[in-house]
Amino acid sequence: MGTVAAPVLAAAGIQVTGCDINLFDRADFAPGGDVPEVPNIGKDIRDLTVADLEGFDAVVHLAALSNDPLGQLRPGLTQEINHKGTIHVARCAKEAGASRFVFASSCSNYGKAGEGMVDEDGKLNPQTDYGVSKVLAERDLKPLADEYFCPVFLRFATAYGASPRMRFDIVLNNLVAHAYTSGKIMMMSDGTPWRPIIHVEDMARAFVAALEADAGAIRGQAFNVCRTENNYQIKDLAEIVAKTVPNAEIDFASDAGPDNRSYRVSSAKIEKHIPGFKPEWDAERGAKQLYDAVRACDLKVEDFEGRKYKRLAQLEALVAEGRLDEEFRLTAKVSA
Repeated sequence: MGTVAAPVLAAAGIQVTGCDINLFDRADFAPGGDVPEVPNIGKDIRDLTVADLEGFDAVVHLAALSNDPLGQLRPGLTQEINHKGTIHVARCAKEAGASRFVFASSCSNYGKAGEGMVDEDGKLNPQTDYGVSKVLAERDLKPLADEYFCPVFLRFATAYGASPRMRFDIVLNNLVAHAYTSGKIMMMSDGTPWRPIIHVEDMARAFVAALEADAGAIRGQAFNVCRTENNYQIKDLAEIVAKTVPNAEIDFASDAGPDNRSYRVSSAKIEKHIPGFKPEWDAERGAKQLYDAVRACDLKVEDFEGRKYKRLAQLEALVAEGRLDEEFRLTAKVSA
């Protein structure tokens, strides 16, 4: 996400510094563009200090463990980084004098919402440790808001799209990769769950809009970041991929069944209060971009199914190699 957001922010006239320990540097994906060169603090967010953030007007906070199976394997660590780590960064930012804190939250907060349309006042019912961590972070960020400090919570729909550091463990990206490498559009559920989706470039545009919005209209509030018309059932996304990738057929995994995570979200609030947010992508255009990208590099099954583009596999490999400890901190050997 950061490799897409940085140039979009820069194009809007915003001076960007990153904070990244480059755990996913092997995920470079040439068809997604170049990894931007920006100054980098280079620290684990758990180790950031007030001094690290002095002089910055705003912090856009993306860092998180963002894979549901990872949350199941290490639920305590998901909370340590996604919840407590977020609050630590926000407190440092506030004490350092930053006036705005844009938090990348998630529509997965709604979890099991059924068929009805959900707005930001809807019941939060997260079904994963990742979702729980985002709910708790929003809860504990809100009391930090005051006339000088404006936290805002962007509840992003499920991401998709080509990126300079690619992921294939998110739904539309995954469907296209399977279709290209195997000829099968692999369905891991019965296809009935609803998901709102958003292109990674539109996510970056949301950061710009949130940084430019009137503080009084957004302070301490959550916004669904999507377009209402971009809610899809998974089976609809599969049909779009089938029309995009030649000769690909929809197939169901042997253990495919209902997925209790299902939610449709409204974008009315962000349209009203952050009118600068103008998303440009939909699933058809995104599937075409993804197909062109995987074809351009002739994506192989071993890359798609291996550690290169899957966050969980990469993190576990780094632990096995001794680059990370069991708390996902860089080891002294690597740090040196």
